[in-house]
Amino acid sequence: MAQVRTASGRGAGHDCDVLVVGGGIVGLSTAYAITRAAPGTRVTVLEKEPGPARHQTGRNSGVIHSGVYYRPGSRKARYAVRGAAEMVKFCAEYGIPHAVTGKLIVATERAELPRLHALVQRARENGIPVRELGAAQIPEHEPEVRGLAAIHVGTTGVCDYVAVARQLAHASGAEIRYGAEVRHVDRRPGLGVAVRTRSGDVLRARVMVNCAGLHCDEIARLTGDDPGMRIVPFRGEYYELARPELVRGLVYPVPDPAFPFLGVHLTRGIDGGVHIGPNAVPALAREGYGWGVVRPRELGATLAWPGSWRIARRHWRYGAGELRRSLSKAAFTTAVRRLLPAVTEDDLVAAPAGVRAQAVLADGTLVDDFLIREAAHTVHVLNAPSPAATASLPIGREVGRRALAMLEEAVRP
Repeated sequence: MAQVRTASGRGAGHDCDVLVVGGGIVGLSTAYAITRAAPGTRVTVLEKEPGPARHQTGRNSGVIHSGVYYRPGSRKARYAVRGAAEMVKFCAEYGIPHAVTGKLIVATERAELPRLHALVQRARENGIPVRELGAAQIPEHEPEVRGLAAIHVGTTGVCDYVAVARQLAHASGAEIRYGAEVRHVDRRPGLGVAVRTRSGDVLRARVMVNCAGLHCDEIARLTGDDPGMRIVPFRGEYYELARPELVRGLVYPVPDPAFPFLGVHLTRGIDGGVHIGPNAVPALAREGYGWGVVRPRELGATLAWPGSWRIARRHWRYGAGELRRSLSKAAFTTAVRRLLPAVTEDDLVAAPAGVRAQAVLADGTLVDDFLIREAAHTVHVLNAPSPAATASLPIGREVGRRALAMLEEAVRP
């Protein structure tokens, strides 16, 4: 790669200073953070889809998470708490639809009560105000919901994350190239990174940031790095409630701390509709939004990863229950009725599914925290599922800080 002029005035021949792979909310937040921290930095974002936020960002329940669930001191806890407040402020500043509704986390069985009390303690450690409710107080918030006890988390909300992503793209001033799927990466020490897209275009950058979500481990390997993990895709299936008047706001079960999934919950979105879900079943493709979507190469790679089999052996009972709810609407309805007894099978209308990009280690460990790693001229975001949308502004600043430090090193004479 030839020497070129950079935004800082040194060098030559690069098409941009920082190249971001992935036009979801984390990639676009990173571009936004870089240009705000270092105006004049040339940033290009490559997104393989024809528009932004087509996968995890645009296929979730739109919740602005409070941070109540996450281990104190973890990136998830710190970035979610900070990110929730920043997301509300960002939406207000740019006129993006949002609402701070609060939510209930409801225990429906006695065995869940100790876990509910543990969540109260965790919330306090994370600096999140919560209010404990007895069974008689639950209907004051949600008349149709039943449980033994609950906690009310007032800082939880909802927003339109697709609109947020579009605004981040616009406000960043970055060059956004849609329909630009990365096929080849050539990294050379001291020179930077050259990327070839499916169309044959080649872009040269000082620094590359990998925010490819469902494909982040593949991009890491194209770059020549061993990510030490694999993305194992889990499909989350949703229904829409035909009688949205049954739910006022957001209602969650008490989660199982052994899993990064929050369980089937009820979410009144910014559009007024109520979504129910998701469950969590293995997807047969990285973008496997239904059982009929099968990509043998991707499925084979998942099955070849030893961590996938170790998850299956360790958690087969949990997985069997999720699979049953996926294949049986009646079973899914039964799960919902634990929280919302009035719901019937006819109340559930199938809605679009999402796929969670879950990083899994070779020993079968589900990576619990956001995972960001650095290599020569490269920053890889290797685990950023929920609550990454909530936390996207702090994540973008952290990734952007690392990319700018690399850029400064790259242009230093």
